[in-house]
Amino acid sequence: MRYLPGEPEGAPEEELLFPQSQTQQIIETGSVTPKGAKHSIHCLTVVGQVEGHFILPPQNKTTKYEHVIPQLVAIQQDPAIEGLLVVLNTVGGDVEAGLAIAELIAGLHKPTVSLVLGGGHSIGVPLACSARLSMIAPSATMTIHPVRMNGLVLGVPQTMSYIEKMQERIVRFVSENSQMSAEEFRRLMMNTGELVTDVGTVLDGQQAVEAGLIDRLGGLGDAIDALYQLIEAEPPEKKTRRKASRKGASRRKKGGGRE
Repeated sequence: MRYLPGEPEGAPEEELLFPQSQTQQIIETGSVTPKGAKHSIHCLTVVGQVEGHFILPPQNKTTKYEHVIPQLVAIQQDPAIEGLLVVLNTVGGDVEAGLAIAELIAGLHKPTVSLVLGGGHSIGVPLACSARLSMIAPSATMTIHPVRMNGLVLGVPQTMSYIEKMQERIVRFVSENSQMSAEEFRRLMMNTGELVTDVGTVLDGQQAVEAGLIDRLGGLGDAIDALYQLIEAEPPEKKTRRKASRKGASRRKKGGGRE
């Protein structure tokens, strides 16, 4: 069992800030469902590169979509979890994997809030926009640029058509899940006057909010407060079902098994 600094050895696990089960959850998945708070929320992190169909080198920090997708399914299915907080600090990654995660977050029937810290670049842009409410730290940045391809690329018109269709999927998702128009997003994506060796635009936190890409500025406390407000604004019948589920789970835990 792991103890926090200053915790006496032998302290009951339920009295620790992070019990062993939650510590293991953080290590294995980069996510956590804190206990004992006002509302039961799940925190999901998207860090490093979004890993898709190809395994990235071991020295890369990655978010594996095959780990994230089952978590999102479980969050939707678990009535005890009332909301989702998505914390992003990503350089981007696999387009289809990132869009798959973004679509799942956007399709959740529970309150969701995203928070961009450090950076939400490339495919991290639609991931940030996928939540019901998006937030960004003032010091964070977001890079909007055209789709890139690695490996063998055939120099034929069909290749360009494929890239344009993939870009259009990103443009459509962002415009449907933010206050930014498709035309403005394309303009920022194709900007040639800002990046030295690339095409695109870098927006800091304030600029992202002013452009309508992100809803508001804020930090961790602001994001949690906003998520709590969304949870409390939900219809009473949803709250009742979740409350009953939590009570049932608590009774089963105290009884050591099923009722």
